[in-house]
Amino acid sequence: MKKTHVYFLVPLIGLIAFGAVYWNFSEGYEAQLAKEQADIRAKKEEKLREEAKNREKAIQDALAAQERRKAERAAKELKDKADAEARQLAREALEKAQRDQQKLAQQVERLEKDIKLEKDAIAEIEATKKRTIEEQEFLKTYVRQAESNVKSLSEVLDKIAAADNARAQAEALAARARNS
Repeated sequence: MKKTHVYFLVPLIGLIAFGAVYWNFSEGYEAQLAKEQADIRAKKEEKLREEAKNREKAIQDALAAQERRKAERAAKELKDKADAEARQLAREALEKAQRDQQKLAQQVERLEKDIKLEKDAIAEIEATKKRTIEEQEFLKTYVRQAESNVKSLSEVLDKIAAADNARAQAEALAARARNS
């Protein structure tokens, strides 16, 4: 064989080998391309379905969270309202207690003044009672003295009357004696 056949045969064998590989490749390539595109499409659809499912779940989670926040907000508003009412009631109770304290303090002050006035009045009555008792004792003593004075004056008057009678009798006797 000549060297020229080699130049011709090697490319021809290469061409036949290439043709077989190409033939094999060309038939499977379109199918493979279609399969790859179908796989890509399936993956994209699966991804879209998963994203849609995730979006749906996210929407449901967001709605649930929104409802939960709404319920929490309502509960917080109720709690704040109850706390405000409790604070208002406590404030009113404190104000009432302060008013009652002031009222009672004024009442205590007034009663202390009344007690002082009554004690002064009792002391004055006691002093008046003591003076009255002393005056009563003095009057009893004075009445006894006056009665004894009346008695002694009665005796003196009786003596004077007796003396006047005796003198009148003596004068009458003397006048009779002069007349006789």
